Amino acid sequence: MSKSVLCVDDSASVRQMVSFTLESAGYTPDTAVDGADAITKLDQNKYQLIITDLNMPNLDGIGMIRKVREMPQHAGIPIVMLTTESDETKKMEGKAAGATGWIVKPFDQAKLVAVVNKLIGA
Repeated sequence: MSKSVLCVDDSASVRQMVSFTLESAGYTPDTAVDGADAITKLDQNKYQLIITDLNMPNLDGIGMIRKVREMPQHAGIPIVMLTTESDETKKMEGKAAGATGWIVKPFDQAKLVAVVNKLIGA
């Protein structure tokens, strides 16, 4: 059975690229356009991993991570930040909110797959 990964990004091209990369590696990708959309999808589906952008409208990545960590049924899900931000302060904020890992865009497809494999295995 394939593992579901939720990709949260306000950029359609990034969602498409991450979905393609995950699908090629044997995962089942789903997408959300921002943190608020992701929270709605979490109510309806079960995911093994979330990959999220930081800067998004409505609810940003850090706010979304905080909300997910407050949801008992999803509290243990690994969440990887995939963002253009490489600032240490932002990384610390992400970690404090509950982010599992951090990948800087533009991302290397093989590296993304390696991180996903390490966290949840295909």
